[in-house]
Amino acid sequence: MALAIVAALAAAALALPQSARAGTLSTAVIGMYPKDVGEFAYADLKSARKYAWFPQLREQMLPSRFRDFEKFLVSAGVDTNTQMEELSWASIQTGSGEDVVGVALGEFNPSAAELLFKQQKIAAVDLRGYHLYPFAGEKGSVELLLAFIDSNTAAFGTRAGIEKLIDVRTGTTQGLLTDDKLFPLINEANGKGLVWAVLDKNYTHLAMQQLVPQASQFPQAATIMDRLQAMIINVDADTGIDAHFQAVCGSTDDANLLAAALQAGLMYRRYQEAQAGSALAGTLEQIRVSPSGNRLKVDAPVSQDQLLTLIRTGALTTSM
Repeated sequence: MALAIVAALAAAALALPQSARAGTLSTAVIGMYPKDVGEFAYADLKSARKYAWFPQLREQMLPSRFRDFEKFLVSAGVDTNTQMEELSWASIQTGSGEDVVGVALGEFNPSAAELLFKQQKIAAVDLRGYHLYPFAGEKGSVELLLAFIDSNTAAFGTRAGIEKLIDVRTGTTQGLLTDDKLFPLINEANGKGLVWAVLDKNYTHLAMQQLVPQASQFPQAATIMDRLQAMIINVDADTGIDAHFQAVCGSTDDANLLAAALQAGLMYRRYQEAQAGSALAGTLEQIRVSPSGNRLKVDAPVSQDQLLTLIRTGALTTSM
């Protein structure tokens, strides 16, 4: 899920002037999240929506649960196009699936929203002084809840996810700032790109399978990928977008071997896309893979013309 959302919102950074500030999330907000998150991401929506083509791209790629969240905010009287400025979210793997929790920053009116909820006969769930409002999206989707922390902060997520966030705020459980593995990487990514994300070991394995699924077919690649520790994603903007992926490997040798496997996998994928006449073929030509110590770096620049072609042909569409 993180890759789909990061890709969608990353593209919104296209064509920003060189003086554009990278998206930086305050430590106070990061500290609201529980310690056991597996992936953490951030997007500067205020900058993203400056571009007329962004809604079209977002509709192609944004998972339904986030569209549902925006619709629910609209029903609460929130103009998401002007009042919601920043969005962060995290996922937590569980034995039965995945919990999701997010924090939206902007300008909200909790009192007016709660009055509208009452008029719509949406009953609140009270939890440690917070009013949680349930909302369901598309048929069969997991029910999410919304809570206004204050007039500038709205939290949302699955029941378990948002309960963990409240537990952190009330001091009954540890927050993300105490995670000595993930938080230093979040600190490294924060402020470097209008969109950025950090994935732990488990989510990194899933991400690598999505990025280059063919790599697992090469000898030793699957074993090396099992030893990956984390991934950092940053997206910069200038006349185009430039996505940077850094996979933290188990050793320098692992980084070197995996780089060779990924390069071979990309070559095969480029051939497939070219044979199919896909617009992705030209984009894949620009991807560069290189090892650096115990890290594997993947740089994926996309020009404005390439991005517009991908949008027009629907090549970025996701069913998630």
